[in-house]
Parts: sequence; structure tokens; C-alpha cells
Amino acid sequence: MKASIPLLSLVQKYFENDPAAAAHALETMSPEEAVEVLKNIPLAMATKALGHLNDSYAAVLLQQMPRSLFPRIVNGLDAQQAASMFMQLNSELRQELLQHLEEKRKRQIQEYLSFPEDSAGRIMTLDVIAFHGDIKVKEAIQKIRLLAQRGSSSSYVYVVDKENKLVGVMNMRDMLIAAESDLLENVMRRDIYSVNCFMDRETVANEFKSRRFFVAPVVDNQQRLLGIVRAERLIGDVQEEASEDMQKMFGASGDENVFSPLSFSLRTRLPWLHVNLFTAFLAAGVVAMFEEIIGKLTVLAVFLPVIAGQGGNAGAQSLAVVMRGLVMREIPPQKVKQLILKETLVGTINGIIIGLVTGAVAWLWNGNPYFGLVVCLGMLVNLAIAGCAGAAIPIAMKAIGMDPAQCSNIILTTVTDVMGFFAFLGFAVLFQNYLL
Repeated sequence: MKASIPLLSLVQKYFENDPAAAAHALETMSPEEAVEVLKNIPLAMATKALGHLNDSYAAVLLQQMPRSLFPRIVNGLDAQQAASMFMQLNSELRQELLQHLEEKRKRQIQEYLSFPEDSAGRIMTLDVIAFHGDIKVKEAIQKIRLLAQRGSSSSYVYVVDKENKLVGVMNMRDMLIAAESDLLENVMRRDIYSVNCFMDRETVANEFKSRRFFVAPVVDNQQRLLGIVRAERLIGDVQEEASEDMQKMFGASGDENVFSPLSFSLRTRLPWLHVNLFTAFLAAGVVAMFEEIIGKLTVLAVFLPVIAGQGGNAGAQSLAVVMRGLVMREIPPQKVKQLILKETLVGTINGIIIGLVTGAVAWLWNGNPYFGLVVCLGMLVNLAIAGCAGAAIPIAMKAIGMDPAQCSNIILTTVTDVMGFFAFLGFAVLFQNYLL
């Protein structure tokens, strides 16, 4: 039954003056009652109030909300905030609700929902109980009982602030012996270990082992509580991940095992062997272009692997930094150019320093200062290109919809080999009158 006009006006005034307190009042209601309240207040107020709820309860309300109201509410939320709420839903329900949103908002939320394969976010469970710190112990216990009746099996209760950032954990003993009127923020334990959702699972496993934990809360980069990760799930996944990573290092599929069908093994391995063969011929083609100068000055062949090796290592350093930035979503579109320029500058400075050292060695080796200059310049150009390519390639791969982790390294190796050989041997041709 709908509320009377005077009562509705009073409720709206409450939500308008103190949306945080109003949201906390909603948390003491049943989901059906809370949804009814949200339906009868202005959309802007309902959206603001929902943003102050803890994510798990907000997700319950989103699930029970009329489908006509649902997209209007979600469109008014911050994309990351909405994603945190969607995170509390099972995958099937999440996909069903996403279909009701406009395409742009859907893509924004899905970006936050997608965690890297080897991250803690991929293995966390959403069965987590969290309350705001200004909730009373009595209200929290009532809510825990209600959630237990609905099938929750969470052993820990976490405390979040008004922005849903993790601030503490409740010890059940402390809660039971506390006065019913005590606020959770006065009873909670503030010294709490949490896991970043992008943290590598192997790192998390090592932390669990050293701290002897069997469960830990998972948070995003803003310390917003997302879920929990359990030790038993973590151990099994880390063992599986280690075997997959070993296979991928050598060009095999992570899904392949020792008894995979012959056709599957060939289908997953042969493409990468062909790609490697093609890139090797590209590098060989560049060297063949300078066959004449190499024939006259064979010492050039000695330094080809030195130039290529340093370029590959420098590019791999830039690639690792940028890949981490992509995974952690630390690279906004407006800063891509700045990042590429920075990595190019780092590569150039490294090229000057390493080039001078390598050039000095080449001078002593060959006895010709001009040969040392050629080696120095070749190293400088290659490391500058390596820094630029190491930053640009993974960003470009992501922009065109490819997996940067799968293809960036092989493209980078090709660029550094081809450009390194071309620069080094090109300078040798320019200075050949001083080298022969």
C-alpha cells in the first residue's frame, strides 16, 4: 500500500537532508520494504541513497527493483560504484540485469567487472557481510540472522565507511559481549589485512602462508570492499596457474595437458611457431640487406646479438610496466601520449649510458674509435625505440581488441631486432670509410 502524501513528503525530506542516515534506515528494513520506499521518492534521491548503502544490500535491492526503475537508478550511479554492486550478484543474474542498461553504461560497468585471469578478483567469493560503522550492534546481529536464513555462510563481518571503504572487521566474540546500543565502529578491530583485487594470486598465496590466514577481504584500488578470498580456493588455483604459465612461456596453450589430443596440441602450438618463424625471417632480411658491409667488416656480426639483446631487455622493462598499468587500470586515455613519451625518454637515457659503455668496449675490442661510435649510436637508437615500442604496443593491442599479454612480447621482439639491426648496420654503412 502506498504511503499517504504527508508521510511521503516527510520521507522525502529525510532523504534530502541526510541521505546517509536515510540509507542506514533502509538497511534495517526488509528488501521488499526498502524497495517500496525507493519507488516512492524522487529518482535523484533514490539514486543518492542507494550509493550510501553497503554493496551487498544494494545489490539485493537492485535485484528486486522493478525493471522499469532499475536502469534509471543504475545510470545515475558512478560506474565503479555500480560495478561494486553488480559484483555481489551471481554471474547469471549479473548478465541478465546488464541487458537492461544502455550500451555505453553496460561497457563501463563490464570494464570494472573484468579482472585479469591471475588476479585475486577472479577467485573471490561474494558471500560477504558488511555494515556501516554507525550501525548499532543490535541491528547488526538482527541483520546477520536474516542473512543466515537467506543462505549466507560468511564467517566474518566487515565494517565499511560512508563510501563503502573497508575500515575494520568484527570479531564475533566482541560483538556478542558488547552492549546492544554500542556502535560497530566502537567495537570493531581496525588492524585488518586486505587483498587488492588485482593482486597476483601467487602473491596472495604467499601472504596467506606467512600470516596463516584462511580468508581475507578483497578491495579495489579505492579500498572499497568487493568480496573475500578463501585459502582452499586460492591454493588450487595457484597450482593450476603455475602449470599454465609454464606452458605459455614456451608457446603452448594454458588449457593443454599431457593427454590432450594430438590435433589440439598441434592447433595451439603451430600458429606461434609460424609467427616466430616469420619474425625471424624479418630480422634475417634486415641483416641480408647489409651483407656487403658485414663481409668487409666481420666484427659487426659479433655485436649484432649484443645490440638485439639489450634492445629486447629494455623493451621488456617498458612492456612490464605498461602491462601492469593496463591490468591495474592506471592508464587513462588522456595520459597515453604522456606515458609513451616518458618510456621513450627513459629508453633514450638508458641508450646513452649503455651506448657509451658498449661503445668503449667496442673501441678497445677493435682498436678503432669510429667503430665504438657506431656501436654507441646503434645502441642509443635501439633502446630509444625499445622504450617507445614497449609502451605503445600493448596499448595499441588493447585498443584494437586483442589480448596484450598474448601478443605484445613477440611483436616487441620483432621491432627491437629489426630496428636494432637496421640502425647499427646503417651507421656502419655511413661510417664505413672510417671503419675499413
